[in-house]
Amino acid sequence: MRARTVLPLLVALSLAACGPRPSTEQRAQALAAFATVQQVFQHPRCQNCHIPGDAPLQFDAGVRHAMGVMRGAQGHGAPGLPCATCHGESNPPASYGPNAPPGAPHWGLPPPEHKMAWIGLSPSELCATIKSKKANGGRDFAALLEHVSEDKLVLWGWNPGGGRAPVSVPHEELVAKFKQWAAADGPCPSD
Repeated sequence: MRARTVLPLLVALSLAACGPRPSTEQRAQALAAFATVQQVFQHPRCQNCHIPGDAPLQFDAGVRHAMGVMRGAQGHGAPGLPCATCHGESNPPASYGPNAPPGAPHWGLPPPEHKMAWIGLSPSELCATIKSKKANGGRDFAALLEHVSEDKLVLWGWNPGGGRAPVSVPHEELVAKFKQWAAADGPCPSD
């Protein structure tokens, strides 16, 4: 076989191995679904911990965390001041007041090697960051879906306690939209 015929054959085989490409309509629906994913990921309950720096944020206004709290080497606070010092495994009772530190299992930030920071990102930048295995800790779509649908710290965003506003999109809707977006191979919007 000559080189001129081998290259098109290799391209065709590699495209066939990737499975069927989403239709134009599926892609448009997936892009619309991603708008919901973006809305959730850039909500204060999520982006206060998905930060580009090393100091987490607090409240809906995203102000720097009080008491000099820092990410630390593993994402669970600096030596001598781990997140678990104040943040328990669950939200404290309402009787503790509206400003008591919230809680959820494994409270912390993403580790420094994959911060998954999305504050101020455009929709296309956010999309690329979510899909980047270098940025997301090596997760494929199945692992990302498991993370957003089952992780107890992620689920805390819909039950933040202490008078905090929960994520504005119902969790079931996020999961459905994430599945729809991922099923179309996660197309990214253009800005």
